[in-house]
Amino acid sequence: MAHFAELDANNVVLRVIVVDNKNTADANGVEQEWIGQAFCVRLLGGNWKQTSYNGNFRKNYAGIGFTYDPVLDAFIPPQPSPQCVLDPDTCKWNCPPGDGGSYVWNAATKTWDQETP
Repeated sequence: MAHFAELDANNVVLRVIVVDNKNTADANGVEQEWIGQAFCVRLLGGNWKQTSYNGNFRKNYAGIGFTYDPVLDAFIPPQPSPQCVLDPDTCKWNCPPGDGGSYVWNAATKTWDQETP
């Protein structure tokens, strides 16, 4: 089974559906995203991108409210809080520890370093 996410005009995921492999395969039985997209458009209209349930491509499995980033070719979950920093390699959010301390993002090590007074 293939999974496709419908995107709004701002590339925000509206819904995710499952499409039978027979509706995504070419004449040789090879899955092609464009065939699945065309099937979704014929069936429901809209703008569709394939998503991987196992995260094999586009970094994350799409969910309602996620955003598709065409530059990163990835689905990005909603930002949990304004302090969280996006890791462009995984397209996951890195959030500071919730222990009440003051932290600063270290881009080189991709970690939160505790600020010293």
